[in-house]
Amino acid sequence: MNISKELSLLGLAAKAGRVVSGEFATEKAVKAGKARLVLVAGDASDNSKKKFSDMCAYYKVPVYFVGTKEELGGAIGKDYRASLGVTDDNFAVAMKKKMEQMGK
Repeated sequence: MNISKELSLLGLAAKAGRVVSGEFATEKAVKAGKARLVLVAGDASDNSKKKFSDMCAYYKVPVYFVGTKEELGGAIGKDYRASLGVTDDNFAVAMKKKMEQMGK
């Protein structure tokens, strides 16, 4: 699988233990104030997209809609994932910069 440029840092962050994956873990990290950046798959359900969009707006966490569930999961070496949360400031800043460069 060819991982897109905006997802290339996710594998490194996951190996460092700075990524939470799955809807429940991501939601928990956002509500606990641990998530610094949230990524939601573009092919996630409309309900999931709205839930994360609203929750991230409320908790002031940047949210991006990128790739597919398969690409998000593959970027961290797992199966399908509809959402991921990055819990490290430095990884989050680097990923936000990449997203902005890619025009997301």
